Amino acid sequence: MNLYLSSYKLGNDLKTLKGLIPVGNRKAAFIPNALDFSTDSERREKSERSDIEDLSSLGLDVERLDLRDYFGLQSALETKLGEFGVIWVRGGNAFVLRRAMKKSGFDAIIRRLSRNKELLYGGYSAGICVLAPTLKGIDLVDDPHMDPYGDTSVASFEGLGIVEYSIVPHYRSDHPESANMEKVVEYLEKNGIRYKTLRDGDAIVSEVSRESDV
Repeated sequence: MNLYLSSYKLGNDLKTLKGLIPVGNRKAAFIPNALDFSTDSERREKSERSDIEDLSSLGLDVERLDLRDYFGLQSALETKLGEFGVIWVRGGNAFVLRRAMKKSGFDAIIRRLSRNKELLYGGYSAGICVLAPTLKGIDLVDDPHMDPYGDTSVASFEGLGIVEYSIVPHYRSDHPESANMEKVVEYLEKNGIRYKTLRDGDAIVSEVSRESDV
């Protein structure tokens, strides 16, 4: 699985991003669940529409894929995800997104799909933070107890483990969360957790290769 992990929106390396899109499958799943905490439906709709338009401008056939429709339906979600060459996960609250991924089984599915060299996983902010081994430190920015699904489960600090380091987006950027990202870096350094920082506009491009399920 190829990775295009942007700090914010599509980032500045659009040429590279376009080159990572599978030639034979330009269908993209747009996953918006990091915003499930929002009660401002008009603002959320506008933000999602902007993201979808950005992806469409790359020549992608974009479909909004709401993980809430697949809570408890992991097999159906796995079948659906098999239709796409690109999975794009937007920003918001990383812990809310992690809850949605767990309740739908997306977390287990994406670990298996990570062996697929014809698949691109892209996203920004919360959508890339969840790929780390742990979400510790991100709780200094995102509320880990936010639970829009009403299941009262304990917040999970376990990341997907797709990459081997924590990701700190919006670092020293013109973003409302940038100041708190300095605190995240301090926490990660103090606790000996590997990390990479991203300024808005930057993106990590890499490939995941797995011989067995995680």
